[in-house]
Amino acid sequence: MQKFIVGRETRLAPKMMVVAQPTWGVDVGAAQLIHQALIALRASGTALLVISEELDELFTICDRIAVLAQGRLSQTFATTELTIDRVGVLMSGVAEEPMHV
Repeated sequence: MQKFIVGRETRLAPKMMVVAQPTWGVDVGAAQLIHQALIALRASGTALLVISEELDELFTICDRIAVLAQGRLSQTFATTELTIDRVGVLMSGVAEEPMHV
């Protein structure tokens, strides 16, 4: 069902799309098709807000990541600036050291 919905919505070429847990409960093949569709939308200029518990999924689809922990939203980071360990620190709600620029 999710694959069908993503397919239907992506054909509409929206300017913005919010997806929550886009591949939850689907098989690996369907997950790949959903990821490809979302990446194609992103490449075409669609703004995507992806909400997911799957870190690998976020690193695959997203250009930037922010973490919601203890009711607070972190700053956004380019995915190239993050590691899974750093996301774990953000998820814990523990204050992170200032970024070195």
